[in-house]
Amino acid sequence: MKTFTKPRLSIGQIFNMSVGFLGIQFGFALQNGNASRVLQNFGADVEQLSWFWLAAPLTGMIIQPIIGFYSDRTWNGLGRRKPFFLTGAILAATALFFFPHAGALANFIPPMIVGAGILMMMDASFNVAMEPFRALVADNLPEEQNTLGFSIQTFLIGIGAVVGSWLPYMFGNWFGISKDAAEGQIPDNVLYSFYVGAAVFISAIVWTIATTKEYSPAEREAMGFEEEGTTDSIWSVFRYIKEMPFTMRQLGVVQFFSWFALFSMWVFSTPAIAHHVYGLPMDDHSSPEFQNAANWVGIIFGVYSAVSAVYAIFLPRIAKAIGNKATHAVSLIAGGLGLISIYFISDPQMLILSMVGVGMAWASILAMPYAILAGSIPMSKMGVYMGIFNFFITLPQIVSGIIGGSLVKHVYGGNAIFAIVVAGFFFIAGSISVLWIKEKA
Repeated sequence: MKTFTKPRLSIGQIFNMSVGFLGIQFGFALQNGNASRVLQNFGADVEQLSWFWLAAPLTGMIIQPIIGFYSDRTWNGLGRRKPFFLTGAILAATALFFFPHAGALANFIPPMIVGAGILMMMDASFNVAMEPFRALVADNLPEEQNTLGFSIQTFLIGIGAVVGSWLPYMFGNWFGISKDAAEGQIPDNVLYSFYVGAAVFISAIVWTIATTKEYSPAEREAMGFEEEGTTDSIWSVFRYIKEMPFTMRQLGVVQFFSWFALFSMWVFSTPAIAHHVYGLPMDDHSSPEFQNAANWVGIIFGVYSAVSAVYAIFLPRIAKAIGNKATHAVSLIAGGLGLISIYFISDPQMLILSMVGVGMAWASILAMPYAILAGSIPMSKMGVYMGIFNFFITLPQIVSGIIGGSLVKHVYGGNAIFAIVVAGFFFIAGSISVLWIKEKA
């Protein structure tokens, strides 16, 4: 019998609960803004980049449902989701530290292979830490605060991403740390950024662990949430996939378009902007001019993250006024127009305006699908279904990774800017498909 309901949490409590995501996104921002640069410095060609980036979605597709399954069934002295936060943080900090040092093993293994391996470890660790955070918001908040919770989470994601994206530029331009390096070497400003990222990642996770309460199995039972399927094996995940709510299936189409576009943007922005906006040769991977272009990509990535942090504050009010679906559709259209506009830009400073639209889309992608989805998932299976929902994030990235490099090489003539333009049209396609979703409260 239900004898206890989840109380409304204060802004401060929701903030503390989501600080760990700031650290996770700090690490993601360093990866997104610098992985292509690091791999190109180690010898990867532009058409190979999407293959190396496949490490991220492949590990996410495998890791997140498993972590979700076991986090639903875990309760120990540390809590329900917290053990996974801490494990992921330790592993991720280690990977962040070693990733830019992949070249040190060049005498034994090609450095870009080592870099790709560490990139895979980094992404697996990010996923171990990240997946339970989505479930934690739904675990701890009453339904009427779900959109607020995911919006605050998105705000902190934006803050972490801004600082993580800008750090190499800040170290190189503000603090005088060397931003030049010989071919095959990583500049000091990038090295130190990854060191700081490792420290911030683990510190933010520990903050959330220390300040956030999780409801015990007894408290959850008092709320009327039966712990279904506690004797199921990990193979039951396949049954859960078959039984996934219809709303989740519909959101899968939207997620496909959205994450195909995001993956293309992350992989190809550095070569696209270096060649199309800065006018550098396609085979330039290490000149001072290329490093400047790559540093500026980090800055504009920080801009879209800053926009997303601010826009996230207004998402609950916008969604209340026009609905979750319309809010998400408008935001994706803004992102699509932002990416398409890059083709028409020759002044790097103007890229900041393009990133305003991308930031609106990014904020919405991180919040609105989860707000739409949360009401249709059984409470006892929140973790595993949030993990399964990750399929709709990783699958489009895998498809983009498999075909993206070939498209750039054989269809776009090596000009990565066209991958960015196509990504813009995918955002717009996602905005259309969101209108068909049947939302369940």
